[in-house]
Amino acid sequence: MRSQSKNKSRKPVFTYLIAIVALGLTGWFGIHALGGKHPLASVAIPIKAPENLPDTPAEWRGRIDYPALDRQLAALSQRPEMAGLAVAVVEDGKLSFIRTYGVADKSTGAPVTAQTLFRWASVSKTATGALAAALAKDGKVDLDRSVASWGTSLRLPGGGEEKITVGDLLAQRTGLTKNAYDEKLEEGQSPQLLRASLALAPLQCEPGTCHTYQNIAFDTASEILGKAANELFADAVEDRFFRPLGMVSAGYGKNRLTNAKDWAKPHRGAQVRPIKEAYWRVPAAAGVESDIVDFATWMRAMMGKRPDVLPGEVLQIAHRPRVGTGRLYGGTLRAATGEAGYGLGWRSFTYAGGRLEGHSGAVEGYRATLIFEPATRTGVVALWNSDWGFPFRIPFTVIDSYHKRDDAGWLDLGGLPPVRGAAAKPKPVAAEPKG
Repeated sequence: MRSQSKNKSRKPVFTYLIAIVALGLTGWFGIHALGGKHPLASVAIPIKAPENLPDTPAEWRGRIDYPALDRQLAALSQRPEMAGLAVAVVEDGKLSFIRTYGVADKSTGAPVTAQTLFRWASVSKTATGALAAALAKDGKVDLDRSVASWGTSLRLPGGGEEKITVGDLLAQRTGLTKNAYDEKLEEGQSPQLLRASLALAPLQCEPGTCHTYQNIAFDTASEILGKAANELFADAVEDRFFRPLGMVSAGYGKNRLTNAKDWAKPHRGAQVRPIKEAYWRVPAAAGVESDIVDFATWMRAMMGKRPDVLPGEVLQIAHRPRVGTGRLYGGTLRAATGEAGYGLGWRSFTYAGGRLEGHSGAVEGYRATLIFEPATRTGVVALWNSDWGFPFRIPFTVIDSYHKRDDAGWLDLGGLPPVRGAAAKPKPVAAEPKG
């Protein structure tokens, strides 16, 4: 007969074992309940706990003048061209600032929170490039293999799909005129049929010889990468990257956004705009949505802070410039940047003597930007639910503050036209393509 003391000593151990198993099962079922349909990557899957976010002044520490930035962003959010805004700053690789402003819906006054979902628009291309790079590292995709050899729906003038490689496709070297047939996509036409009809589209240059920004042609990557990963493209990105990174708010599809409890409605000035599905139908080009916390997590991974999920070799393949491009943005910001290049769904350019990387995007009623300085692992993600392009300046203010440079006035609202009565009509931003 076992002694009572031994039974007592073993009972807590048994209880702890049961608790550990229960936690493990909870995590497994929790992740699969969040939408996983296929085996996940062989890395630890974190269960998303309540965040201890740097969202109050007492938690803002670093080189950047966060109180001044907060004041600038608060003033920006009050402009009638704006609805809601969410911004996060990573300084020296650490999440150092998160703040939300304005409303997710002007018709109800619902505020933007750290959990509000926004669309990434063309920043989605960074996830596509990362997946291509990861599959290339795995030997499942040859970036030098022709697009035609994958049996895709893309047809280019003169059989150009035979000439361009997968790497060319993802570096936007199809030769087509900028944003070819986007207007037809917005009218509701099928992306697959549009890709086939690109055989009759005008060329800006011979395929494979210059950079011309695309959405419909770029989304050919969803066919190639889905086939290489042996699952739907969106599932492959979520399973390989978003879930292992703990980005449980991040994913693809209109219903996923509009069925969420907290999502930002698209706006133009004071008007809530109808939600349009067009660019969700080209997921590789513009299909992702998430909250600002997960957007910042993605930027940190792109900086190399999560090598367990995105190793340095994969990032190097994705980020390496493969073709030169024109200058980005418009006006004074355009003049302040230079030496622009494009990798696999990834931009890079110089600013104030340093190199910046990332991507920006625009679809009706939404804008997004992810820009950082690799040398310091310092940068910004911002999401807003309006058509106004002025907030694309936010990362440059932050980078200047980090380097203790004089304020260049990027967020100075004094030069904007005064608002009288009704909301000012937003102006488009040059060189910020749709998608």
